[in-house]
Amino acid sequence: MSSRLITQRLSNSRRCLNTAATNQWRQTIAEKNPTINALVCSTPPPDAPLCHGPLAGVAVAVKDNIATYDSPTTCSSLMLDGFTSPFDATAVKLLREAGADIIGKANCDEFGMGSLNKYSHHGPTINPYEHPSGQTEKRYPGGSSGGSAAAVASGVCQVALGTDTGGSVRLPASYCGVSGLKPSYGLISRWGVISYADSLDCVGVLAKTVHDIRRTFEVIATYDARDPTSANTNARTRSSEAVEARLTRWTSDRKAGKPLHNIRVGIPQEFFPSELSSSIINPVRNVIRSLRDQGASIVPVSLPSTSFALSSYYVLASAEASSNLARYDGIQYGCHVRPPLGSDITKTSKNYALSRTKGFGPEVKRRILLGTYALTADAFDNYFLQAQRVRQHVRDDFNRIFSLPNFYFMDPVSQQQHQHSADQVDILIHSSAIRTAPPIDDVDENKDDDLSSYVQDVLTVPASLAGIPALSVPVPKRFLDPQGDGWPIGVSVVGQWGSDELVMRVGKIVERLGQ
Repeated sequence: MSSRLITQRLSNSRRCLNTAATNQWRQTIAEKNPTINALVCSTPPPDAPLCHGPLAGVAVAVKDNIATYDSPTTCSSLMLDGFTSPFDATAVKLLREAGADIIGKANCDEFGMGSLNKYSHHGPTINPYEHPSGQTEKRYPGGSSGGSAAAVASGVCQVALGTDTGGSVRLPASYCGVSGLKPSYGLISRWGVISYADSLDCVGVLAKTVHDIRRTFEVIATYDARDPTSANTNARTRSSEAVEARLTRWTSDRKAGKPLHNIRVGIPQEFFPSELSSSIINPVRNVIRSLRDQGASIVPVSLPSTSFALSSYYVLASAEASSNLARYDGIQYGCHVRPPLGSDITKTSKNYALSRTKGFGPEVKRRILLGTYALTADAFDNYFLQAQRVRQHVRDDFNRIFSLPNFYFMDPVSQQQHQHSADQVDILIHSSAIRTAPPIDDVDENKDDDLSSYVQDVLTVPASLAGIPALSVPVPKRFLDPQGDGWPIGVSVVGQWGSDELVMRVGKIVERLGQ
């Protein structure tokens, strides 16, 4: 048999296997998605599935606020109902080039605003976690990337893209029992991502394993000249060199049976707030003890500005949302409501008001109003500028305790002056959420003054304000509290800007604790 014929047969065999795989993913979607509402639309199988590339055959769901040319991008909002982008976001384009199969768009809170995935024009997503007792209690998957997390947890895809503004990848990952990475700000291009808060938004990755997150991250974490916030090559190179040197010291000094020897793990005392459920504390402590048994040095640390982070976040995020969402006026595109006959249309605002009132949901309206007020002349100094000062204090706290310098947010002089000290650490460990997934019945849909959902982000917001990487990994089941409710708990691994590889390596070790 000629070599050409052998090659042709092997190629045809791979194509058949890939075609079967793509059909299998879509069959799973048809079976499971109607009960969980994780995907708002699915795509037909590709005509010629790619048989090459680092992500060949990997089924990927994309959050509904990330542009795709072959399916609608609505941000789960009536305002953009039916809108289809003429192009792919950079992250999606890179995934396709790597051989990934984009199977559909994932449900989310409207414009990424929410912590439960209940504020969606497509309806809420249901947490697909299968409780060990067999109970069928309906719970939220977390938000705003709840559809992405639920899609991965239910097995309708292997990997999902989400966006993380204040915890929107890590919170759903914790609630659904999967892993979720918020990368260093600027490492993954935001070009093609519909903006909520530009200085906070990050494209994140969710998967059942850290391995799948890493190989997806390696494909999409590239410089993009079209994204003005994309980290430049110099910052990427310098941080990569510093992290590689740290990894070399770690691996060269590693002892047998002690994979974390020579790694300093910080435990921030402010990340055990009064809101933290008692059923969360013991499992997290069990993980910390196990890391110490793996050779890690456990170091208590303090981040004093943490208590102000949540307030700062909601002022800044809402202010940026107010500005970004001003473009949706119903005139150029999006939901348009024609003024009734006889209406006073002499003012432009009167034309906009009807479309924006109908097109936006209650949470989006709430944050637009809050952000607009924070930007008024009377409130600007006391709210917006003060929130920016708090943000800098939060960032300074992290820079002080990490052994590696920050090559993105610190100026060159500060980078050179960054001194190593005995109380500095390589990574931080803390709980990803203050509780397990909230039951749907416990959240009153009609109660507008309920602020409990905002508190869900209290542990995830600090890393977002600082722009540093954070990876939520499920706590191994053997560490869970027998007195708890049996639902998943996530633990977050947090590192300095650019140390995503170090964060993922430690996350992989946490993942293996359950094996």
